[in-house]
Amino acid sequence: MRQMRQNIMEKLIITCAITGAETTKEQNPALPITPDEQAEEAYECWKAGASIIHLHVRDAAGKPSQSVERFKEVIEKIQKKCPVIIQISTGGAIGETITARMSPLALKPEMASLNIGSINFGSDVFYNHPQDVEALAAKMKALEIKPEIEVYDFGMLEFGIKLIKKGVLSTPAHFQFVLGTTHGISGEPKNLCALAEALTTDYTWTAAGIGRYQLPVAAQTILMGGHVRVGLEDNIYWSKGVLAESNAQLVERIKNLSNLLQRPIATVEEAKNILCLK
Repeated sequence: MRQMRQNIMEKLIITCAITGAETTKEQNPALPITPDEQAEEAYECWKAGASIIHLHVRDAAGKPSQSVERFKEVIEKIQKKCPVIIQISTGGAIGETITARMSPLALKPEMASLNIGSINFGSDVFYNHPQDVEALAAKMKALEIKPEIEVYDFGMLEFGIKLIKKGVLSTPAHFQFVLGTTHGISGEPKNLCALAEALTTDYTWTAAGIGRYQLPVAAQTILMGGHVRVGLEDNIYWSKGVLAESNAQLVERIKNLSNLLQRPIATVEEAKNILCLK
């Protein structure tokens, strides 16, 4: 296993969160929700420069689902089209049981999200009890799945670091900073700086800006040496009042911006090396 580093010249990994659990086709008709739509969207995102697809699935009625069978169907369809890294969501929809959230791990994807703290989402609570967090982490470790440690506020980052020191999570660890949710840390530049500066060179990190924060957070992250997540799960707009045409359009913009700033885009194989997935 190579020595981890977070280097501003390290190639940029782009993750695309193509669907999510809350976004609807009424909000943006380009949202992919069927297995075929998701597979085609993943393929287009890969062509545009994404190395990782963050994956939620929907049932036949378009509702969020943690069905192992549906995840399996979508993953197989994606893998037939392109070699992207699949990162499944264990967050699911708000209110989903921890047993259901954990169940798709049986498919042994290369990565999975690990939410480590509870937070208010709109008028609901996204509940992550510490014992459930540890159970999810233990399951991922047993199946050799790389967790992406989801951070919505500074306290969650500190808790994640404590779990690493406790041995619940392994190193080299990978964090994702989610900035701009209504009740989490905002996407102001000082906040991303504070989060990133709390990490050591043993960790890698990605940042995702929600809504209007998506583009400025991405630009700052490119310059700071982190990695970027975009997609219709987090932001349905191209610009104020103008809907994005597709996930791939959002990925393409980040690729172009990163190339302009002279930071090359990582291929899938390079992303695997950076994240120590092989």
